[in-house]
Amino acid sequence: MRERFTFVMFVALLVSITAAAQSGVPIVSGGAGFVSTTDGGQTFLQPIIAPVVVIPLGSKFTVESRLDLREFIVNNNGNYDSQGSISVEYLQLDYHVAPRMTVSVGRYLTPFNTYTERIAPIWIRNFQDAPLTFAIGTRTSGSSNGAMVRGAAVSGHDWELNYAAYFSANSSVNKFEAGRAAGGRTGIFLSKPRLEVGVSYQRFLQDVHTNALGTYLWWEPRTAPLEFRSEYSHSPSGHGYWMEGAFRFVNAPVNTSLLARLEPIVRVEQFWRLKAQPGDFLPAEDAKKAEAGLNYYLPKQVRLNASYGRQFNSVGADKNVWNFAITYRFMFPMFPGGSK
Repeated sequence: MRERFTFVMFVALLVSITAAAQSGVPIVSGGAGFVSTTDGGQTFLQPIIAPVVVIPLGSKFTVESRLDLREFIVNNNGNYDSQGSISVEYLQLDYHVAPRMTVSVGRYLTPFNTYTERIAPIWIRNFQDAPLTFAIGTRTSGSSNGAMVRGAAVSGHDWELNYAAYFSANSSVNKFEAGRAAGGRTGIFLSKPRLEVGVSYQRFLQDVHTNALGTYLWWEPRTAPLEFRSEYSHSPSGHGYWMEGAFRFVNAPVNTSLLARLEPIVRVEQFWRLKAQPGDFLPAEDAKKAEAGLNYYLPKQVRLNASYGRQFNSVGADKNVWNFAITYRFMFPMFPGGSK
């Protein structure tokens, strides 16, 4: 019955998308790319397209969705094996209750810390590999099924307190898998230093009930073309952190046209395993990893991305990880004409 209810809910959302063409002009955006990864000597290739659709339904409602379509091509001693994958990352109906409150129903990105919601897409992320702690608080591929409320609780002249709270139902429907959980996130953003700090909590409510806690810090100073992002996550399975930095040469005195497109990036992370739990999608042992790379931004929303990382494990199974990606960011109206 639960699976049937979930299926009917998403069919209703799809019907709303079809009917929305008369309410305004839907926007199609997203990204496409090609990723080459060599992980511990094993090479695999991934052509990827991740379309995003946003459809206005009058002034109060919006339907939005993002898919991830990719092909995994593995090189096994000169023989290439491939397998396709399609995932529905979110498909939700948003009701804009008030300027500081939006209620969403359907499938949405789990608001635990910041990685899943803000920098996971291939055209945004600096490193193609997700952090070691990614599965803490987002163990069902970063998506949940149910209801979410979010917005800005209060704000001042140069600060804002944001929030998100959600409940997710258990689902084993193909493409819409999710775990039964509840939680939320709150953070404060200071506009003058462009600094944001926040905390997250999740209670997983199926099988073995567990708590997950997280905290994050983002800093993008006005006085320098620098981005600093970091997270810490804790669960009964283990805990860890990641820190990532990027710098743009926008003020380079010479060769500005070339250097301004260049962005060095670096990330360090560490994970400590506390106890083994089935299905937690975390490293089996203690692990730490350091990565460095470059982004190069070409015209027409094309980006080249390359990185090298070294991962160390407590059992001695150390490995090198190489990534190269080319991505393209696109956006266009689904139908000709302007919004009504």
